[in-house]
Amino acid sequence: MKSMGLLLGTCLLASCAVAIAQEPSTMGPPKVLAVTREYTKPGRNGTPHEKTESAFVQAMARAKWPTHYLAVDSATGKPRSLFLTGYESFEAWEKDIQATAKNAAFSAALDRANQADGDLLAETDQTAMVLRQELSFRDNVDIPHMRYFEISRYHVRPGHDKDWEALVKLYQQGCEKVPDCHWAAYQAVYGREDGTYIIFNPMKSAAEIDRNFGQMKTFSDALGEDGMRKLSDLTAAAIDSAETNLFVFNPRMSYPSEDWIKADPDFWKPKTSMAETKKPSAKPAEKPSGQ
Repeated sequence: MKSMGLLLGTCLLASCAVAIAQEPSTMGPPKVLAVTREYTKPGRNGTPHEKTESAFVQAMARAKWPTHYLAVDSATGKPRSLFLTGYESFEAWEKDIQATAKNAAFSAALDRANQADGDLLAETDQTAMVLRQELSFRDNVDIPHMRYFEISRYHVRPGHDKDWEALVKLYQQGCEKVPDCHWAAYQAVYGREDGTYIIFNPMKSAAEIDRNFGQMKTFSDALGEDGMRKLSDLTAAAIDSAETNLFVFNPRMSYPSEDWIKADPDFWKPKTSMAETKKPSAKPAEKPSGQ
């Protein structure tokens, strides 16, 4: 999502894709994405949070739960962790919640983990998003080998959806000349203000941030002077507010699939890992069909 902010400081260009809970890992991003945000109390992030989160991972592993999730920690903005779970549909999400409720031992383990984890948290919320495939670009990304997300939030002015879509199409056009440019676009449908869009940009290393800045000229040359002027006009018309933050993948708080672990075992299954299961099955149980 940062690519959006990087390519044109005031606009949107991103390279991203999310493939949480998808098999195999080369598949595109999930159609429905459940996101739980946990804001930790001062001094309670890092190791203390990883310790309480490990209880979720261990519970999921013991139950051999089929739904997986990815945890990422903020490197910018307020200290917080995001837990991302992908589903094929809201019906699939509902079935996951129902299966959790029917498993008494599993539910009890999640309840205990939630209570311990809650002591470290200042705030938590949930969001449900749907993939906007037509607004995404080259979204098949090898997520298991990624290490960062640039996540951008855009709020579109009421009545300017067409301007927003035209703006994204311009970015897609400009990115045709930028080989490494790719992103997955989601629209928030529950838990966020109407008109909220989220763009994910996965990166293997921070060096990609530097490279993104260097691609700005390639992008602007591809659109030309008229295209860049139109881009600026559409940005002013469509976007009410925007923000981009950097997040770091945390394997110790994630519950990855076996495919992810096999793809990069040193990262996803570190010898010092204290985790083996997930949270969104715990979190969805607290929320109905949204976030």
